[in-house]
Amino acid sequence: MIPIAEYAARIGKAPITVADKCRRGALPGARKIGRDWFVPADAEYPDYRVRSGKYVGVKRNR
Repeated sequence: MIPIAEYAARIGKAPITVADKCRRGALPGARKIGRDWFVPADAEYPDYRVRSGKYVGVKRNR
């Protein structure tokens, strides 16, 4: 388990962004100890963005 500041530096994200994912439960294995968040050192950063250029499931009224 490592603090989110160290984890964020490893993956190139801001610590507040990682903390938000921890609060939402989107980062598997994250634990809050006191007021600080800790994540497993080998945890993968989930990225759910659509990278294909298609917007899946979105209908537009035109």
